[in-house]
Formats: sequence, structure tokens, C-alpha cells
Amino acid sequence: MTAPADANQNLFSQVNDLARHTPWLHGLASGYAEYGVALFGVLVLVGVWQARHADHGRLAAALWAGIATVLAVGVNQPVVSMVAEPRPYQTHPGILVLVARSTDWSFPSDHSVMAGACAVGLLIASRRLGIIAAALALLMAATRVYVGAHYPMDVLAGLVLGAGVAGVGWLVLRKPLALAVSRVRHLSPVRAWCEPRPGI
Repeated sequence: MTAPADANQNLFSQVNDLARHTPWLHGLASGYAEYGVALFGVLVLVGVWQARHADHGRLAAALWAGIATVLAVGVNQPVVSMVAEPRPYQTHPGILVLVARSTDWSFPSDHSVMAGACAVGLLIASRRLGIIAAALALLMAATRVYVGAHYPMDVLAGLVLGAGVAGVGWLVLRKPLALAVSRVRHLSPVRAWCEPRPGI
């Protein structure tokens, strides 16, 4: 039976070999792997905009999608430092690498943590936006391996960690967040922008 570490290495090698044989995909994959995080920010803004006149809980959920994303990346930092796993290109100098080489550690992937947290946060706020974000999160995880920046287990752990922070955090904080939203909505500078409207 193949050990999990060996399976992780073998799957990475297969993906890297695929990358060598698909040069037509390099530009798209590397562009998304490095800059696709901006799409998640856009989705959060869309979610907040759509929920701005909804009830306190829904607006709080939309705001939580953004808060959870930042929080999850913060939670990941001590985990990354504790595990201290070298990047694939640091231990396998002959692999194909399609993005700028980073000096930080590999496990779990920050990009995947962010994507997983944002996807779950948006699923809580809006099923439609959440499904889009979930698809983009899976694509982000796949491209981070494709470009040679991470092992498969790095991105899988990142998705799980990010999703966990967003899901558990919402269960713990949803009432305080909804209360905070209700109080902020009474402030004159924001009342017109996000005042609740019945039926939304």
C-alpha cells in the first residue's frame, strides 16, 4: 500500500508532467494561480451589495464571507510555520515551475485557505455566489499544483482549513455579527445605503 506522502508526491509528479505537455494552458493557469484571488474579492463585494437591503442576518453573512477569508489566512500562518514544509521546487529542482518562486512554506496553501473560506462564507450568504466561489476555489487549488507551487495535500488541507474557519466561525459569531449590523444600520452615514427593506 502506498503511503500518503508517496501518493502526494506521485500525484504532484503526474500533474507536473501534465503541465509539461500542455504549454497552451500555461498562461491561463499561471495567471489565475497568481491573480485569481481578485475574483473572490469581487464575489464578496457582489454578495454585500446584493444583501445591503436584506435582513440583518443576511447582510451579516455577506460581510462574514470577507471577514472569514482574512481570518482564515491569519489562522493559517502559525500552521504554515509549525509544519514548515518546503515548496516542491525547493526539494525537486528539476520540476516545471510557472510562477515566481516564493520563500515561504508550502503547507497548507494560503491561496487555497482563502478560497475555501470565501467559498463557504459565500455559500452561507448566497447559494448562487457560493456555488460560483466553490468552483473557483477548486480551480484555484488545481492551478496552484499545476504551476508547481504546491503539492496536492497542500491545497486540499488549505481548502479544508479555510472552509472550517468560515463554517465554525459563522456558527459562533452569527448572532454578534447580526447585532452589530443592526446597530451600524442606525447610523446616519450608512442608513440610506443599507437600510433594510421588507421582502428582500
